[in-house]
Amino acid sequence: MGPGVKGQLVEMIATDPASALDCHACHAPLTEQQEKIEDGGAFPVNRVFDTKLQAGGLVCAACHVRQYEWFGPSKRDGSVASELPRETLPHNGVTRTPAFLKSEFCKPCHQFPDDGFALNGKLLENTYNEWKAGPFALAGLQCQDCHMPDRRHLWRGIHDPEMVRSGLTIALTTDKDRYGMGETMTATLTITNSRVGHYFPTYVTPRVVASVELLDARGRAVPGSREQRVIGRQVSLDLSRELADTRLAPGAKLEFQYRRSVTALGFRLKARVTVYPDHFYAGFFESLLAQGAGKGRAQIRQALAHTRHSSYLLYEKELPVS
Repeated sequence: MGPGVKGQLVEMIATDPASALDCHACHAPLTEQQEKIEDGGAFPVNRVFDTKLQAGGLVCAACHVRQYEWFGPSKRDGSVASELPRETLPHNGVTRTPAFLKSEFCKPCHQFPDDGFALNGKLLENTYNEWKAGPFALAGLQCQDCHMPDRRHLWRGIHDPEMVRSGLTIALTTDKDRYGMGETMTATLTITNSRVGHYFPTYVTPRVVASVELLDARGRAVPGSREQRVIGRQVSLDLSRELADTRLAPGAKLEFQYRRSVTALGFRLKARVTVYPDHFYAGFFESLLAQGAGKGRAQIRQALAHTRHSSYLLYEKELPVS
């Protein structure tokens, strides 16, 4: 329940409470986190609403409490039985279940239903199905194995450079070591989805830009030499159409071939891969503010400031070419 979500819900909870509560189902699902509740088609004010708890978003209880009872994963040895009488334990102990260790536990918030919102025949949120159809599911690797290693509540993803690097194999090669004047250089930047259990990236918000350019003997970019390729699912800001889908399925690769004539000595080749985790959000928030953004304006501005500064350099390499 960051400022981007909250800013959109400020007015939606009043004008379209049913849709607002749908958003809450994943972003802040506890009854105490919701300003209104549904009651037979009406949406009265929630008497137990807690503003501070709502700001916490997906808090511990969202996964571990049901009907005021505590639940957790099976023990590391696979057992679920308690060694002590539950009435002697804090909160009457915990009910253990292996369900916490399965990808299906993540599915409700990371997979749209078959009849859910889709563009170009593809669900907007399809991460579980991507995993299910890929090699990780076949090998028995669950979402938790990568995003919660050793049961740590890390949820590392597209915003974490080291997590992203661990899922990709990136290489820059040329067809020979050195080129003379007038020769044509051929370089290939290869990005392989070698260890991401779903499409890279899986959702519409990130944009990954691979670029290759020439540098002169003084390290300055040669004008007109820069080329780039985009990895991602690009959609219009109003979510009315898909513009492009260049994501990498598990095991798939992008082979970016770069050809240039060598016109001077001392040239170097420079390749970079930059990740913009919140690319779609930045444009979306800018559009909202341009339209006024209503009572959520302050939160949307805060969210925009964050999204504009969340990019990072994933990979960079230089090679002498002439």
